[in-house]
Amino acid sequence: MKPRLSLLLPVLVALAGCEPLGIESAGAVAHKRESEGKAVGAACRHAGRAIEDCFTLNRKADKAAVYAGWREMNDYMRENNIQVVAPQLTPTPGSAAASASAEAEVVDAPRAKPRKSSS
Repeated sequence: MKPRLSLLLPVLVALAGCEPLGIESAGAVAHKRESEGKAVGAACRHAGRAIEDCFTLNRKADKAAVYAGWREMNDYMRENNIQVVAPQLTPTPGSAAASASAEAEVVDAPRAKPRKSSS
């Protein structure tokens, strides 16, 4: 029985942590998801985005966490008189294609004929 115990003990110790196996606990996953949502919300507020735009741009993020982060950053910015920071990067090629298709829809829309002046 002693040889079995000596073989079983290292296996039990290795499985007790589960972290070395790459398995995260449900609590760790929930904490990570909430932290990421708060970071997204805070970044959206700092960039001057409306909360609705933030929800639309980050559909996979937890909405409650995004709102909490947005609200915390809003309060922080008001207390410290911090202004919105406009993005300085140019759009990525993927977003350029999306904006080009949106512009094409606007171009294809019927336009009102200019009125002739009656003078």
